[in-house]
Amino acid sequence: MIIDTHAHVVPGTLLDALRSERRLFPSIKLHGDGPTPRMEFGVGGPGRPIQPRLSDLGQRRGWLQQARIDRQLVGGWTDVYGYELPGAEGADWARFYNEHIKRDADALGALVPLATVPLQDGALAAKVLEEALDAGFAGAMIATQPKGVGGNLDDPGLDPFWQVASARNAAIFLHPHYICGDDRLAGYDLVNAVGRLTDTTIAVARLLFSGHLTRFPGMNLVLSHAGGALPYALGRLKRNRAIHADYADPEAEFRRLYFDTVMFEPRALRFLCDVAGADKIVLGSDFPFGIGDPDPCRIVDETALTQAERSAILGGNAARIFHIDCDCC
Repeated sequence: MIIDTHAHVVPGTLLDALRSERRLFPSIKLHGDGPTPRMEFGVGGPGRPIQPRLSDLGQRRGWLQQARIDRQLVGGWTDVYGYELPGAEGADWARFYNEHIKRDADALGALVPLATVPLQDGALAAKVLEEALDAGFAGAMIATQPKGVGGNLDDPGLDPFWQVASARNAAIFLHPHYICGDDRLAGYDLVNAVGRLTDTTIAVARLLFSGHLTRFPGMNLVLSHAGGALPYALGRLKRNRAIHADYADPEAEFRRLYFDTVMFEPRALRFLCDVAGADKIVLGSDFPFGIGDPDPCRIVDETALTQAERSAILGGNAARIFHIDCDCC
């Protein structure tokens, strides 16, 4: 079984509900009735257009068949996670989003849902995660900046969320935000090309030096886009700890991480296998975005791997950490 662990969805039923009941969420506005509406959370202004491919299950079904994918883990789109909302409304929005993600998964059996949680409030995020896991979700997809723009994942206020994830042996898929806070990214679509990589690198480096993964040993943290620069920078992180002995050991923490294959370069995948181990790598596509991998199995096919490594990356690892029943693990 081939499992794609990295994909996004904004369900069409969710958009229909927002259009028919404008007062459902006081702080959320839906702009435009056409095929590419925008959402606004609070006073931040309208966000990016919501691509039709995020909600078109027919297109998704066809792509999965073409790409040879048997199961696809789907989380929300980080642009509309609503981390900017007040905590209680953010929790209601996350539950609403999860309800509609579950509907899409029920409608297209190849989909496996990942929950959205209100990361702006650690206690509420913990509660929503518990509810989602009880409802059969395979884990959660969260973003790197718990305040929408800004905030750190090692903030003590988020400990209740991480405690639940650890106690429930949950898989948490970490995805960078679109806004990365550096004006130099404004040209050449550098936000997509490198901005997301630096966002992940910074967010997770804090977790490594804070000893976060040792403190919450039961959860499995999966990093998108092959972990940004972390695998390549591991030696520098170790050197940083050598001159700051009070920091946690980044190499020991690094060994707890999982990485997807959205990197496009077979030599990079071989390097990641050598640094992290093939048992820590899962297939990813970043569907349906242009910067994603249109043929995610290709990089595995073109990389020098043993048959055991290939089987693990294509599906065995994902089945194990996301608790998906199949014969591939």
